[in-house]
Amino acid sequence: MRLAAFALSTSLVLLSTGWLAAEENWPQFRGPDATGVSIQEGLPLEWDGENNIKWKTPLAGYGASSPVTWGDRIYVTYYNGYGLSPDDPGDETNLKRWLACFERRDGKPVWAADVAAELPEQPYQGFVALHGYTSSTPAVDDGGVYVFFNRTGVAAFSHEGEQRWLTNVGDGLHNFGAGTSPVLYGDLVIVNACVESGSLVALDKATGEVVWEQGDIKRAWSTPVLVDVDGKTELVLSTEGKLLAFDPADGTPLWSCAGIDDYICPTIIAHDGVIYAIGARKNTCIAVKAGGRGDVTESHLIWELDKGSNVSSPVYHEGYLYWASESKGIAYCADAKEGKLIYQERIEPRPDRIYASPVLADGRIYYVSRDKGTYVLPAKPEYELLAHNVIADDDSIFNASPAVSDGDFILRSDKFLYRIGK
Repeated sequence: MRLAAFALSTSLVLLSTGWLAAEENWPQFRGPDATGVSIQEGLPLEWDGENNIKWKTPLAGYGASSPVTWGDRIYVTYYNGYGLSPDDPGDETNLKRWLACFERRDGKPVWAADVAAELPEQPYQGFVALHGYTSSTPAVDDGGVYVFFNRTGVAAFSHEGEQRWLTNVGDGLHNFGAGTSPVLYGDLVIVNACVESGSLVALDKATGEVVWEQGDIKRAWSTPVLVDVDGKTELVLSTEGKLLAFDPADGTPLWSCAGIDDYICPTIIAHDGVIYAIGARKNTCIAVKAGGRGDVTESHLIWELDKGSNVSSPVYHEGYLYWASESKGIAYCADAKEGKLIYQERIEPRPDRIYASPVLADGRIYYVSRDKGTYVLPAKPEYELLAHNVIADDDSIFNASPAVSDGDFILRSDKFLYRIGK
């Protein structure tokens, strides 16, 4: 591992810059509680190449992971050396993955640390070429930053960019690639290593040693979520055919429920003890009451709806679920209590694909498309397109969900990092 120092000294660490309030950090995939919802206000409705763009910083590589924030820093991963073009991917022995740190104030790079890839990798073609080799979003807390680099392993870094450990969690490959994100619980880093080993794995934050492991995780490209149930915490994961819940402290299986019978990409969300899961080519959405034991299909499955999304995850707001389909360009709203479809409306101008999961902030839902900009809808059970925001002179690909921090959006494409705010 090589540490690359940039213009700012690594001696300017987070502890010297001060911390933001907890709700102003965006420390993991889909935010503080993994729901894609921010309580912050004053976010911009509209932006373009000039208006409401506070800064734009080029990235030294490609990627599809979402940015995360902690204090005055932004963390994001990217890769380079291989897989930069489907026509000429290059030599995979040059592939490196990077964790990079930027100043939130002005977008200036602070440091970047690289990890050489464990080879062989899945060739850069087909589905892999749609997102590349860094699709897993980092997780961060006051102790450091944790990344999942697939068959290369899970790595821990200090806030100064020092690699503390690297642990392999399996050597498997898949033609879809990989992209589940780590979850932090107490002294543990938990990853869904379905592609790499068919397992859910918990590692010690300090050492990287395996604390517990649960196998038989099937065709799940989704990230596990911590769910509060009557003061206790469950770790819930949507997999092929099942929703699974575990005790995050020791991996003990708690309950299972019949799920969506296909491979799963979207991550579940939870609200008031109810799990909402969507996904797969069957376009299904289900609601399941958490907190059971054993097979709870008969007792805890609340409803099922034949609408969903193959990739993008949903958001919840005031009794309704909202999401957008991956390739059809259709926005959906459903009653979360009864599973009744409220609307399905094609977004115009129609986006090519929506791989990013939506963010709900300031009473609005922001859907980021791959190459047609960001669509803004109101968080209410009536369809309306409030804004369509395209950043002029940027033809890069936007696969990542935005972060919300200190009243701004932190948005990344495969080439640039943006801070978008009034």
